[in-house]
Amino acid sequence: MPSLRDRQARIATYAVFAVQGLSLATLLVQIANLQTKHHLDEGSLTLLLLIVPVFAGVGSVGAGAFAARFGSRLLLRIAQPAVAAAVVLTGFAPQVVLLVPALLVYALALGAVDAGMNMQGVAVERRYGLHVLNGFHCVWSALSMAGALWASAAAAAHLPLELIMTLPMLLAVAGSLVFGRSLYTPAEEKPETGSVHLDGFPWRPIIPLCLAMAFLYVGDAAVSNFNTVYMQDVLTAEAWVIPLAYAAYQATTLAVRLGGDLAVRRFGPAAIVRAGGVIATLGFAWIVLAPNQVLGLVAFGVTGVGLAVVAPQSFSAAGRLDPAGTGVAIARVNLFNYVGFIVGAALVGGLADAVNMRVAFAAPLVLAAAIILLAPGFEPKRTKSST
Repeated sequence: MPSLRDRQARIATYAVFAVQGLSLATLLVQIANLQTKHHLDEGSLTLLLLIVPVFAGVGSVGAGAFAARFGSRLLLRIAQPAVAAAVVLTGFAPQVVLLVPALLVYALALGAVDAGMNMQGVAVERRYGLHVLNGFHCVWSALSMAGALWASAAAAAHLPLELIMTLPMLLAVAGSLVFGRSLYTPAEEKPETGSVHLDGFPWRPIIPLCLAMAFLYVGDAAVSNFNTVYMQDVLTAEAWVIPLAYAAYQATTLAVRLGGDLAVRRFGPAAIVRAGGVIATLGFAWIVLAPNQVLGLVAFGVTGVGLAVVAPQSFSAAGRLDPAGTGVAIARVNLFNYVGFIVGAALVGGLADAVNMRVAFAAPLVLAAAIILLAPGFEPKRTKSST
């Protein structure tokens, strides 16, 4: 039975996910504007975007080692305000030479927060004894959608880019500082029984989770990094319409995650992930073929339906495979988030530069289909030993 302390930590974890969703969306929906501001072609934009997943991977690996010793609460209290500050700096950067270090700080902190917030989420799930991780990712999606809608409204009002990116981050910093105090302490994150092993955690059980995470984020990178470019260049959308593609993607992601925990409890994680892979494949096919702006927005929404369940179930399964609660499995799975982003940014951006943006979205279509084959790895099994 969850205690009052558990409920406090759960609310705080909701806040951490909310802040991260808002921070990420505030930057992602401005990629086309940043491209225009800094006069970047598709190739240069792709190289610049690669900074984020490469160094976020470094941040995630560092987060696993840091949290295993000091807990994820301290990690989040340092890294999450740093994410918000870096988002603001990207908006104010007048030249590419200043944009690059801002993205570097953003990436390192982003990786740390992504790993840390899922460590807290898995700790809540463990202490509640229920599938609840979808709910945290649901809040992430809700605030991502809110960030995109804010960008749309602000663009319609002709607000400057710097102000559009700064105002949400003031809320992000405040939320992080206020709720961070209520996150689980290092002692509370660990199970009541079981020893902690920092080294030697087996890779084999988490390989399907890692691959599914990578394939998911190839698709998510395609949507997140290039939805604005696709809407602007392929479907010739107006400035206020462009952010609605990301809003549609996050809206359907949110809708699915609202009922995701109940669905997993009823049908099991493998069945839910398998269905997600099928729907995501159809969504990407729709993006490739979309003839107009309305159907393009719908296509991004369908894609969100399919991809929504993969990340929370990957982290949840990783938590079950780490009975000592070290966070090592979660950090490793999270690393493949950025592997997928690297491949996605390079693959989709490269194909867009060499052929066109429609053809580029066929690449994540194939990898989304591969998630269907990886679904059995999400069944709730534990390793016999963590060494």
